[in-house]
Amino acid sequence: MKELGQYLKKSRISNGVSLEEAADDLELSASQLENIESGNTKAFKDVYDMKECIKGYAKYLGLDYDVVMDEFNNFLFEHTSKISLDDIKEAQKKQEEKEEKKIKSPYTKEYKDKFNFWPIIYIVLGILVIVTVAYLTFISTRKTTTRESELKSIGKENIYEFTY
Repeated sequence: MKELGQYLKKSRISNGVSLEEAADDLELSASQLENIESGNTKAFKDVYDMKECIKGYAKYLGLDYDVVMDEFNNFLFEHTSKISLDDIKEAQKKQEEKEEKKIKSPYTKEYKDKFNFWPIIYIVLGILVIVTVAYLTFISTRKTTTRESELKSIGKENIYEFTY
């Protein structure tokens, strides 16, 4: 980051712009620009805020801000990629051990999975549909058998007689 800050400072000086003039034009404080030029990343509370300041500063100085942003992103990658996978795994393991060691109070209510009634409702509705269909089938077959027996008792010759 110091190299990037020095590059920005040299560009500002070569353009003949003072630090205060650049700060006024960019609506930043002179200390913010000093921190950028010195590579002091800790002065910024947010990396994204610092990135936007650097991007605006590069545009203001007439530099190719894409190149400057690539350099900044490389710095960020080097800065954040220093955590090894072993350290990450060890931190996860410590966190899991910490969770296991938590003292559970008898007064603390743990919410367990609530009983799901929907499968039971679907089964009961299915049984009701099956029973209803069976009942209707039974009733309809019983009526036809009753009519057939009535017709047999009347006789086939009287089936087509109509009374007026």
